[in-house]
Amino acid sequence: MPNFIDRRLNPKDKSIGNRRRFLKRAQQELKRAVKEHIRSGKIADIEGAHSVPMPSRDTSEPSFRHAPNSGHREYVLPGNKEFSPGDRIAKPPAGGRGGGGDGTPGIGEAEDDFRFVLSREEVLDLFFEDLELPDMVKLSLKEAVRYKPRRAGYTTAGAPNNINVARTMRNSLGRRIALHRPKLSQIEELRTRIEALEAEPSTAARRKQLVTLREELERLERRRRMVAYVDPVDIRYNRFEQQPLPNANAVMFCLMDVSSSMGEREKDLAKRFFVLLHLFLKRRYERIDIVFIRHTHEAGEVDEETFFYSTQSGGTVVSTALEKMREIIGQRYPASEWNIYAAQASDGDNIAGDSDRCAALLIDDILRLCQYYAYVEIIDERETEIFGATENGTSLWRAYRTVGEHWPNFQMARIARPSDIYPVFRQLFAKGASATTRAGR
Repeated sequence: MPNFIDRRLNPKDKSIGNRRRFLKRAQQELKRAVKEHIRSGKIADIEGAHSVPMPSRDTSEPSFRHAPNSGHREYVLPGNKEFSPGDRIAKPPAGGRGGGGDGTPGIGEAEDDFRFVLSREEVLDLFFEDLELPDMVKLSLKEAVRYKPRRAGYTTAGAPNNINVARTMRNSLGRRIALHRPKLSQIEELRTRIEALEAEPSTAARRKQLVTLREELERLERRRRMVAYVDPVDIRYNRFEQQPLPNANAVMFCLMDVSSSMGEREKDLAKRFFVLLHLFLKRRYERIDIVFIRHTHEAGEVDEETFFYSTQSGGTVVSTALEKMREIIGQRYPASEWNIYAAQASDGDNIAGDSDRCAALLIDDILRLCQYYAYVEIIDERETEIFGATENGTSLWRAYRTVGEHWPNFQMARIARPSDIYPVFRQLFAKGASATTRAGR
Protein backbone atom coordinates (compact mmCIF):
# COMPACT_ATOMS: atom_id res chain seq x y z
CA MET A 1 0.00 0.00 0.00
CA PRO A 2 1.33 3.50 -0.77
CA ASN A 3 2.56 5.83 1.97
CA PHE A 4 2.88 9.52 1.12
CA ILE A 5 5.50 11.39 3.15
CA ASP A 6 6.37 15.04 2.60
CA ARG A 7 10.17 15.16 2.42
CA ARG A 8 10.54 18.61 0.92
CA LEU A 9 13.37 20.65 2.38
CA ASN A 10 12.29 22.98 5.16
CA PRO A 11 14.69 25.95 5.34
CA LYS A 12 15.92 27.24 8.68
CA ASP A 13 13.34 29.14 10.74
CA LYS A 14 10.60 28.30 8.21
CA SER A 15 8.75 25.62 10.20
CA ILE A 16 6.06 27.93 11.61
CA GLY A 17 3.48 26.58 9.15
CA ASN A 18 4.12 22.98 10.20
CA ARG A 19 4.00 24.00 13.85
CA ARG A 20 0.64 25.70 13.42
CA ARG A 21 -0.81 22.70 11.60
CA PHE A 22 0.38 20.40 14.37
CA LEU A 23 -1.09 22.72 17.02
CA LYS A 24 -4.43 22.71 15.21
CA ARG A 25 -4.47 18.92 14.95
CA ALA A 26 -3.49 18.42 18.59
CA GLN A 27 -5.39 21.41 19.95
CA GLN A 28 -7.90 19.50 22.06
CA GLU A 29 -5.19 17.45 23.78
CA LEU A 30 -3.07 20.54 24.35
CA LYS A 31 -5.97 22.52 25.82
CA ARG A 32 -6.87 19.65 28.12
CA ALA A 33 -3.27 19.27 29.31
CA VAL A 34 -2.77 23.00 29.89
CA LYS A 35 -6.04 23.40 31.81
CA GLU A 36 -5.32 20.34 33.93
CA HIS A 37 -1.87 21.67 34.79
CA ILE A 38 -3.26 25.07 35.81
CA ARG A 39 -6.09 23.47 37.78
CA SER A 40 -3.68 21.32 39.78
CA GLY A 41 -0.79 23.82 40.03
CA LYS A 42 -0.35 27.52 40.59
CA ILE A 43 -2.11 30.05 38.42
CA ALA A 44 1.07 32.12 38.22
CA ASP A 45 2.71 29.20 36.40
CA ILE A 46 0.54 29.86 33.37
CA GLU A 47 2.96 32.57 32.21
CA GLY A 48 5.79 30.09 31.72
CA ALA A 49 6.52 27.60 28.98
CA HIS A 50 4.94 24.14 29.25
CA SER A 51 6.03 20.71 28.09
CA VAL A 52 2.92 18.79 27.05
CA PRO A 53 3.18 15.02 26.37
CA MET A 54 1.30 13.87 23.28
CA PRO A 55 0.22 10.23 22.78
CA SER A 56 2.24 8.54 20.06
CA ARG A 57 -0.92 7.75 18.12
CA ASP A 58 -1.47 11.49 17.57
CA THR A 59 2.00 12.08 16.09
CA SER A 60 2.07 9.35 13.43
CA GLU A 61 2.16 10.35 9.79
CA PRO A 62 -1.08 9.84 7.84
CA SER A 63 -1.19 6.96 5.36
CA PHE A 64 -3.65 5.41 2.93
CA ARG A 65 -4.94 1.91 3.69
CA HIS A 66 -7.40 -0.44 2.09
CA ALA A 67 -10.72 -0.75 3.90
CA PRO A 68 -10.53 -4.02 5.87
CA ASN A 69 -14.24 -4.84 5.55
CA SER A 70 -14.82 -4.31 1.85
CA GLY A 71 -13.45 -5.38 -1.52
CA HIS A 72 -11.75 -8.60 -2.62
CA ARG A 73 -8.02 -9.06 -2.11
CA GLU A 74 -5.52 -11.84 -2.71
CA TYR A 75 -2.14 -11.95 -0.99
CA VAL A 76 1.08 -13.59 -2.12
CA LEU A 77 3.51 -13.96 0.78
CA PRO A 78 6.83 -15.32 -0.48
CA GLY A 79 9.39 -16.90 1.83
CA ASN A 80 6.94 -18.45 4.33
CA LYS A 81 8.20 -21.86 5.45
CA GLU A 82 6.47 -22.16 8.83
CA PHE A 83 2.73 -21.53 8.39
CA SER A 84 -0.04 -22.70 6.09
CA PRO A 85 -3.49 -21.15 5.53
CA GLY A 86 -5.71 -21.79 8.55
CA ASP A 87 -2.88 -22.15 11.09
CA ARG A 88 -3.40 -20.37 14.42
CA ILE A 89 -0.57 -18.00 15.37
CA ALA A 90 0.30 -17.77 19.05
CA LYS A 91 0.17 -14.38 20.74
CA PRO A 92 3.66 -12.92 21.44
CA PRO A 93 4.63 -13.02 25.13
CA ALA A 94 4.42 -9.85 27.21
CA GLY A 95 7.47 -7.66 26.84
CA GLY A 96 8.34 -9.08 23.44
CA ARG A 97 9.82 -7.07 20.63
CA GLY A 98 6.90 -7.43 18.25
CA GLY A 99 3.93 -5.18 17.76
CA GLY A 100 5.70 -1.85 17.55
CA GLY A 101 6.12 -1.46 21.30
CA ASP A 102 3.23 -0.71 23.62
CA GLY A 103 5.11 0.56 26.62
CA THR A 104 4.63 -2.61 28.72
CA PRO A 105 7.44 -3.64 31.07
CA GLY A 106 9.93 -6.21 29.86
CA ILE A 107 12.86 -6.49 27.55
CA GLY A 108 11.04 -5.21 24.48
CA GLU A 109 11.31 -1.74 23.00
CA ALA A 110 8.60 0.86 23.70
CA GLU A 111 7.82 4.02 21.78
CA ASP A 112 8.08 7.18 23.89
CA ASP A 113 5.33 9.78 23.87
CA PHE A 114 6.06 12.94 21.93
CA ARG A 115 6.57 15.99 24.16
CA PHE A 116 5.53 19.31 22.69
CA VAL A 117 7.07 22.42 24.31
CA LEU A 118 4.65 25.36 24.18
CA SER A 119 5.91 28.90 24.46
CA ARG A 120 4.29 31.43 26.80
CA GLU A 121 2.31 32.99 23.94
CA GLU A 122 0.96 29.61 22.79
CA VAL A 123 -0.03 28.64 26.33
CA LEU A 124 -1.96 31.89 26.80
CA ASP A 125 -3.64 31.59 23.39
CA LEU A 126 -4.94 28.14 24.31
CA PHE A 127 -5.91 29.14 27.84
CA PHE A 128 -7.94 32.24 26.94
CA GLU A 129 -9.09 31.17 23.49
CA ASP A 130 -12.83 31.22 24.13
CA LEU A 131 -13.07 33.90 26.84
CA GLU A 132 -14.01 37.56 26.49
CA LEU A 133 -15.52 40.45 28.39
CA PRO A 134 -19.28 40.52 27.78
CA ASP A 135 -20.76 43.49 25.87
CA MET A 136 -17.35 44.96 25.10
CA VAL A 137 -18.74 47.43 22.55
CA LYS A 138 -20.97 49.98 24.21
CA LEU A 139 -23.72 51.40 22.03
CA SER A 140 -23.93 54.72 23.90
CA LEU A 141 -20.30 55.68 23.29
CA LYS A 142 -19.62 58.98 21.59
CA GLU A 143 -19.16 59.01 17.83
CA ALA A 144 -15.59 60.30 18.07
CA VAL A 145 -13.24 57.80 16.43
CA ARG A 146 -9.53 57.74 17.14
CA TYR A 147 -6.99 57.16 14.41
CA LYS A 148 -3.55 55.60 14.43
CA PRO A 149 -1.01 56.09 11.61
CA ARG A 150 -0.10 52.88 9.79
CA ARG A 151 2.62 52.30 7.19
CA ALA A 152 1.14 51.99 3.70
CA GLY A 153 4.01 51.84 1.21
CA TYR A 154 5.73 54.82 -0.41
CA THR A 155 4.77 58.06 -2.12
CA THR A 156 6.52 60.68 -4.28
CA ALA A 157 5.48 63.60 -2.08
CA GLY A 158 5.66 64.19 1.62
CA ALA A 159 7.44 65.87 4.51
CA PRO A 160 11.27 65.82 4.57
CA ASN A 161 11.32 63.86 7.84
CA ASN A 162 9.44 61.02 6.10
CA ILE A 163 12.05 60.46 3.36
CA ASN A 164 12.88 56.78 2.98
CA VAL A 165 16.63 56.90 2.39
CA ALA A 166 17.01 53.25 1.35
CA ARG A 167 14.29 53.38 -1.31
CA THR A 168 15.51 56.79 -2.54
CA MET A 169 19.10 55.58 -2.98
CA ARG A 170 17.90 52.44 -4.74
CA ASN A 171 16.00 54.56 -7.27
CA SER A 172 18.99 56.87 -7.64
CA LEU A 173 21.35 53.96 -8.34
CA GLY A 174 19.02 52.47 -10.94
CA ARG A 175 18.64 55.80 -12.75
CA ARG A 176 22.40 56.46 -12.78
CA ILE A 177 23.09 53.00 -14.21
CA ALA A 178 20.39 53.40 -16.85
CA LEU A 179 21.67 56.85 -17.96
CA HIS A 180 25.34 55.78 -17.84
CA ARG A 181 26.44 58.50 -15.45
CA PRO A 182 30.26 58.58 -15.44
CA LYS A 183 31.96 57.46 -12.29
CA LEU A 184 34.38 59.77 -10.51
CA SER A 185 37.13 57.16 -10.90
CA GLN A 186 36.80 57.38 -14.70
CA ILE A 187 37.28 61.15 -14.65
CA GLU A 188 40.26 60.92 -12.28
CA GLU A 189 41.87 58.31 -14.52
CA LEU A 190 41.53 60.61 -17.58
CA ARG A 191 43.02 63.54 -15.67
CA THR A 192 45.99 61.41 -14.63
CA ARG A 193 46.62 60.34 -18.23
CA ILE A 194 46.41 63.95 -19.45
CA GLU A 195 48.88 65.13 -16.78
CA ALA A 196 51.27 62.34 -17.72
CA LEU A 197 51.14 63.26 -21.42
CA GLU A 198 51.61 66.97 -20.67
CA ALA A 199 54.79 66.14 -18.75
CA GLU A 200 56.34 64.32 -21.72
CA PRO A 201 58.06 66.06 -24.69
CA SER A 202 55.54 67.48 -27.14
CA THR A 203 55.05 65.68 -30.42
CA ALA A 204 52.31 65.79 -33.04
CA ALA A 205 50.97 62.40 -32.00
CA ARG A 206 50.92 63.33 -28.30
CA ARG A 207 49.24 66.67 -29.04
CA LYS A 208 46.52 64.87 -31.01
CA GLN A 209 46.05 62.35 -28.19
CA LEU A 210 45.82 65.19 -25.65
CA VAL A 211 43.07 66.87 -27.66
CA THR A 212 41.12 63.63 -27.78
CA LEU A 213 41.54 62.99 -24.06
CA ARG A 214 40.54 66.56 -23.13
CA GLU A 215 37.41 66.32 -25.28
CA GLU A 216 36.51 63.02 -23.62
CA LEU A 217 37.13 64.55 -20.17
CA GLU A 218 34.92 67.51 -20.98
CA ARG A 219 32.17 65.19 -22.26
CA LEU A 220 32.27 63.03 -19.12
CA GLU A 221 32.23 66.04 -16.80
CA ARG A 222 29.33 67.59 -18.70
CA ARG A 223 27.37 64.31 -18.54
CA ARG A 224 28.15 63.91 -14.86
CA ARG A 225 26.76 67.41 -14.21
CA MET A 226 23.63 66.67 -16.29
CA VAL A 227 22.89 63.34 -14.58
CA ALA A 228 22.59 64.26 -10.93
CA TYR A 229 23.57 61.86 -8.18
CA VAL A 230 20.12 62.22 -6.54
CA ASP A 231 17.31 63.64 -8.63
CA PRO A 232 13.91 64.75 -7.32
CA VAL A 233 12.39 61.91 -9.35
CA ASP A 234 14.28 59.42 -7.13
CA ILE A 235 12.95 60.63 -3.80
CA ARG A 236 10.42 58.41 -2.04
CA TYR A 237 8.58 59.19 1.18
CA ASN A 238 7.10 56.80 3.70
CA ARG A 239 3.34 56.80 3.24
CA PHE A 240 1.02 56.55 6.23
CA GLU A 241 -2.70 55.89 6.37
CA GLN A 242 -4.91 56.83 9.27
CA GLN A 243 -6.23 53.56 10.63
CA PRO A 244 -9.42 53.97 12.67
CA LEU A 245 -9.30 52.46 16.13
CA PRO A 246 -12.47 51.26 17.85
CA ASN A 247 -13.47 53.57 20.65
CA ALA A 248 -13.61 50.87 23.28
CA ASN A 249 -12.32 52.60 26.39
CA ALA A 250 -12.77 50.08 29.17
CA VAL A 251 -11.93 49.88 32.86
CA MET A 252 -12.04 46.87 35.17
CA PHE A 253 -12.54 47.42 38.92
CA CYS A 254 -11.09 44.67 41.11
CA LEU A 255 -12.57 44.72 44.63
CA MET A 256 -11.18 42.37 47.31
CA ASP A 257 -11.98 41.92 50.99
CA VAL A 258 -8.78 41.72 53.08
CA SER A 259 -10.41 42.01 56.52
CA SER A 260 -9.72 39.74 59.49
CA SER A 261 -12.68 37.51 58.57
CA MET A 262 -10.76 36.50 55.44
CA GLY A 263 -8.28 33.86 56.57
CA GLU A 264 -5.11 33.02 54.67
CA ARG A 265 -6.93 30.34 52.69
CA GLU A 266 -9.71 32.73 51.62
CA LYS A 267 -7.25 35.49 50.73
CA ASP A 268 -5.17 33.04 48.74
CA LEU A 269 -8.20 31.89 46.71
CA ALA A 270 -9.30 35.48 46.10
CA LYS A 271 -5.82 36.48 44.95
CA ARG A 272 -5.66 33.47 42.64
CA PHE A 273 -8.91 34.52 41.04
CA PHE A 274 -7.69 38.08 40.53
CA VAL A 275 -4.31 36.89 39.21
CA LEU A 276 -6.17 34.93 36.56
CA LEU A 277 -8.44 37.89 35.81
CA HIS A 278 -5.49 40.29 35.62
CA LEU A 279 -3.60 37.98 33.26
CA PHE A 280 -6.69 37.57 31.09
CA LEU A 281 -7.27 41.32 30.79
CA LYS A 282 -3.64 42.14 30.05
CA ARG A 283 -3.50 39.38 27.46
CA ARG A 284 -6.72 40.06 25.56
CA TYR A 285 -7.21 43.84 25.78
CA GLU A 286 -4.57 46.48 25.04
CA ARG A 287 -6.71 49.51 25.85
CA ILE A 288 -8.11 48.75 29.29
CA ASP A 289 -7.48 50.36 32.67
CA ILE A 290 -7.44 48.25 35.83
CA VAL A 291 -8.34 49.81 39.18
CA PHE A 292 -7.47 47.84 42.34
CA ILE A 293 -9.59 48.47 45.44
CA ARG A 294 -9.21 46.51 48.65
CA HIS A 295 -11.13 47.07 51.85
CA THR A 296 -11.46 46.23 55.51
CA HIS A 297 -13.69 48.63 57.46
CA GLU A 298 -12.41 51.28 55.04
CA ALA A 299 -11.50 51.06 51.37
CA GLY A 300 -8.64 52.46 49.34
CA GLU A 301 -7.30 52.36 45.81
CA VAL A 302 -3.92 50.61 45.66
CA ASP A 303 -1.41 49.62 43.02
CA GLU A 304 -1.02 46.12 41.61
CA GLU A 305 1.87 45.14 43.89
CA THR A 306 0.04 46.19 47.06
CA PHE A 307 -3.20 44.55 45.93
CA PHE A 308 -1.66 41.13 45.43
CA TYR A 309 1.17 40.96 47.96
CA SER A 310 0.72 43.44 50.81
CA THR A 311 -0.94 42.20 54.00
CA GLN A 312 -3.66 44.07 55.89
CA SER A 313 -6.37 43.22 58.39
CA GLY A 314 -9.28 44.90 60.16
CA GLY A 315 -13.06 44.97 60.39
CA THR A 316 -15.43 44.32 57.51
CA VAL A 317 -17.59 47.00 55.86
CA VAL A 318 -18.14 45.97 52.22
CA SER A 319 -20.06 49.09 51.25
CA THR A 320 -16.88 51.18 51.61
CA ALA A 321 -15.43 49.45 48.54
CA LEU A 322 -18.58 50.12 46.49
CA GLU A 323 -18.59 53.75 47.54
CA LYS A 324 -14.93 54.06 46.60
CA MET A 325 -15.68 52.55 43.20
CA ARG A 326 -18.56 54.98 42.65
CA GLU A 327 -16.32 57.88 43.63
CA ILE A 328 -13.57 56.87 41.18
CA ILE A 329 -16.11 56.44 38.37
CA GLY A 330 -17.40 59.94 38.96
CA GLN A 331 -13.90 61.43 38.99
CA ARG A 332 -12.14 59.58 36.15
CA TYR A 333 -14.44 57.23 34.24
CA PRO A 334 -17.71 58.81 33.07
CA ALA A 335 -20.13 56.09 32.01
CA SER A 336 -20.92 57.94 28.77
CA GLU A 337 -17.34 57.40 27.56
CA TRP A 338 -16.15 54.20 29.27
CA ASN A 339 -17.14 50.55 29.38
CA ILE A 340 -17.10 49.78 33.10
CA TYR A 341 -16.63 46.26 34.51
CA ALA A 342 -16.18 45.05 38.06
CA ALA A 343 -15.21 41.85 39.87
CA GLN A 344 -15.59 41.48 43.63
CA ALA A 345 -14.27 38.73 45.90
CA SER A 346 -15.29 38.26 49.53
CA ASP A 347 -16.02 35.58 52.10
CA GLY A 348 -19.53 36.99 52.54
CA ASP A 349 -19.05 38.27 56.07
CA ASN A 350 -20.16 41.86 56.66
CA ILE A 351 -21.12 44.18 59.48
CA ALA A 352 -24.78 43.97 60.49
CA GLY A 353 -27.05 46.02 58.23
CA ASP A 354 -24.36 46.83 55.66
CA SER A 355 -25.29 44.04 53.21
CA ASP A 356 -28.62 45.72 52.42
CA ARG A 357 -26.75 48.98 51.83
CA CYS A 358 -24.43 47.16 49.42
CA ALA A 359 -27.42 45.82 47.49
CA ALA A 360 -28.97 49.28 47.36
CA LEU A 361 -25.73 50.83 46.07
CA LEU A 362 -25.55 48.25 43.30
CA ILE A 363 -29.21 48.46 42.29
CA ASP A 364 -29.58 52.23 42.42
CA ASP A 365 -26.18 53.51 41.33
CA ILE A 366 -23.36 51.21 40.26
CA LEU A 367 -25.10 48.71 37.98
CA ARG A 368 -26.65 51.57 36.03
CA LEU A 369 -23.10 52.50 35.05
CA CYS A 370 -21.59 49.03 34.60
CA GLN A 371 -21.54 46.75 31.59
CA TYR A 372 -20.96 43.70 33.80
CA TYR A 373 -20.44 42.95 37.49
CA ALA A 374 -19.22 39.59 38.81
CA TYR A 375 -19.27 38.62 42.48
CA VAL A 376 -17.24 35.63 43.72
CA GLU A 377 -17.78 34.36 47.26
CA ILE A 378 -15.14 32.23 49.00
CA ILE A 379 -16.76 29.49 51.10
CA ASP A 380 -15.42 26.65 53.23
CA GLU A 381 -15.05 23.26 51.56
CA ARG A 382 -17.38 21.75 54.16
CA GLU A 383 -20.10 24.21 53.13
CA THR A 384 -20.04 23.17 49.46
CA GLU A 385 -22.81 20.61 49.78
CA ILE A 386 -24.93 22.88 51.99
CA PHE A 387 -24.70 26.05 49.91
CA GLY A 388 -24.32 24.44 46.52
CA ALA A 389 -27.87 23.09 46.30
CA THR A 390 -29.87 25.70 48.23
CA GLU A 391 -30.37 29.42 48.27
CA ASN A 392 -28.92 29.70 51.76
CA GLY A 393 -25.76 31.68 52.34
CA THR A 394 -24.18 34.60 54.10
CA SER A 395 -25.97 37.90 54.57
CA LEU A 396 -24.06 39.41 51.65
CA TRP A 397 -24.94 36.47 49.37
CA ARG A 398 -28.64 36.73 50.22
CA ALA A 399 -28.62 40.49 49.64
CA TYR A 400 -26.82 40.11 46.32
CA ARG A 401 -29.38 37.56 45.12
CA THR A 402 -31.94 40.35 45.06
CA VAL A 403 -29.56 42.39 42.90
CA GLY A 404 -29.47 39.65 40.26
CA GLU A 405 -33.26 39.74 40.07
CA HIS A 406 -33.17 43.40 39.01
CA TRP A 407 -30.07 43.49 36.81
CA PRO A 408 -29.14 40.73 34.30
CA ASN A 409 -25.60 42.14 34.00
CA PHE A 410 -24.90 41.04 37.59
CA GLN A 411 -23.66 37.47 38.15
CA MET A 412 -22.40 35.61 41.21
CA ALA A 413 -20.65 32.32 41.94
CA ARG A 414 -18.98 30.43 44.78
CA ILE A 415 -15.44 29.08 45.12
CA ALA A 416 -14.45 26.50 47.73
CA ARG A 417 -11.12 25.13 46.51
CA PRO A 418 -8.38 26.08 44.02
CA SER A 419 -9.75 23.67 41.42
CA ASP A 420 -13.02 25.69 41.36
CA ILE A 421 -11.34 28.92 40.23
CA TYR A 422 -10.91 28.17 36.56
CA PRO A 423 -14.41 26.65 36.00
CA VAL A 424 -16.02 29.63 37.76
CA PHE A 425 -13.86 32.04 35.79
CA ARG A 426 -14.99 30.42 32.55
CA GLN A 427 -18.62 30.64 33.63
CA LEU A 428 -18.29 34.35 34.28
CA PHE A 429 -16.36 35.26 31.13
CA ALA A 430 -17.25 32.59 28.56
CA LYS A 431 -17.43 33.90 25.00
CA GLY A 432 -20.95 34.11 23.64
CA ALA A 433 -22.63 33.08 26.88
CA SER A 434 -25.88 34.85 27.62
CA ALA A 435 -26.43 36.86 30.74
CA THR A 436 -28.93 34.36 32.06
CA THR A 437 -26.57 31.38 31.75
CA ARG A 438 -23.18 32.89 32.48
CA ALA A 439 -23.01 31.88 36.15
CA GLY A 440 -25.24 29.76 38.30
CA ARG A 441 -26.55 31.65 41.24
